[in-house]
Amino acid sequence: MNKMDYMEVTLPNYSYVFNFEEEFIHQDTRVWMMNNWTNCFYYCGIYMILIFGGQHFMASRPKYELRGVLSLWNTLLASFSIIGFTRTAPELIHVLRNYGLYHSVCIPSFIEQDRVSGFWTWMFVLSKLPELGDTVFIVLRKQPLIFLHWYHHITVLLYSWFSYTEYTASARWFVVMNYCVHSIMYSYYALRAMRYSPPKWISMVITALQLTQMIVGCAINVWAHQYLESGQAECHISRVNIKLSLMMYFSYFVLFARFFHKAYLGGKSSSKSGKKAYANGNGHIAAADYSNEKLKAN
Repeated sequence: MNKMDYMEVTLPNYSYVFNFEEEFIHQDTRVWMMNNWTNCFYYCGIYMILIFGGQHFMASRPKYELRGVLSLWNTLLASFSIIGFTRTAPELIHVLRNYGLYHSVCIPSFIEQDRVSGFWTWMFVLSKLPELGDTVFIVLRKQPLIFLHWYHHITVLLYSWFSYTEYTASARWFVVMNYCVHSIMYSYYALRAMRYSPPKWISMVITALQLTQMIVGCAINVWAHQYLESGQAECHISRVNIKLSLMMYFSYFVLFARFFHKAYLGGKSSSKSGKKAYANGNGHIAAADYSNEKLKAN
């Protein structure tokens, strides 16, 4: 299947297309990313200096509550994720329904055609930079900062920006799944920051969704690898990308599974720790606010 084949596919029937979506030009953003994606290494370096330097700075100082700012931050991210999900999910559903699994994994139909999905994919990639700000709340509120949090933020940023330069076809899966989980997760934390008390089981469901996301992410990469190795059809994803993505998703799965076990299945001691952290407020591993931090799944 060549480029002309996947440029001729039909598009989802969007009820409305905004002007800024209609004016979106894929090639311009791809050229920009190809010229600038390596800057994210500098951003990650600055991020590491700020968060660990910030922890040292806050060690002898009282914590900040920041509940109002945190409520606004989570509300904005929840709204962004909900909109992103509603604008990208139709393309994935349309492709699966009309063209099947192979097309959804290997053929980037949004190239130069689906400007709606393309625009929100671009927004998704860019959003990984400001999302580093999640960690600021952990540092200023003097909450525990564990490896999974900053490791996740850094690797998601690096992988997302790199993948955009290749127009990786399987990215449609990753983008839709991430938007979906974030829609629920940030809404939950916005309510918590506003002092509402959603049922605790919701956080467990969110962590289960995160684990499911990791499993699906690994499966997508395995399928892409099989398509490439068969040599029977074109698959628009590089072997390097598959290796990086598979390692990333598998590492997330191991770390989130470990967290899930400690938070929910580790016995009385884990249960007490989970309840204590849950009572303290905002977290980002979506489970029981077990470590009082913000963790997102990609």
